[in-house]
Amino acid sequence: MSDRLITGLIFLSTLGTGLVAGVFFAFSSFVMGALARLPAAQGIAAMQSINIVVITPLFLGTMFGTGLLCLALLAAAVSGWEEPRSLWLLAGGLLYLIGTVVVTMVFNVPRNDALAAADPGSAEGASLWLRYLREWTLWNHVRAVTGLAAMAAFLLALRLPAAE
Repeated sequence: MSDRLITGLIFLSTLGTGLVAGVFFAFSSFVMGALARLPAAQGIAAMQSINIVVITPLFLGTMFGTGLLCLALLAAAVSGWEEPRSLWLLAGGLLYLIGTVVVTMVFNVPRNDALAAADPGSAEGASLWLRYLREWTLWNHVRAVTGLAAMAAFLLALRLPAAE
């Protein structure tokens, strides 16, 4: 890959990881806290609605499109390992792919699926909601932190010289 193309991919990956990390940061810092203050039935219903509305081409395209960019940067890092920025590309790509994409699929989505099947007004739903708030939010913190760390790695890669 040309240096110009790699620099463009790093720039777009920096934007994507930062944007996705910001969404997760918002949930970790205030959205989940606000939902936790509601009665369980209302909190469940609100989160069920959020989990439906979030499935849009714009959000999924940003989240998974950034993942594709990270895969391309991983390939560039491995194929050009001698370049000064390769370590930062490897770190950024792995942080995002594992800490954001894999964590989402393995930890957050199954909890969303369980919540989708819950009856908001039932005792089982209320019990699930308390567990969901704790566990889903913990894994969301991981996504926010790793997304931010990936962005930082890509910013550091942008500061280093391209191959000559």
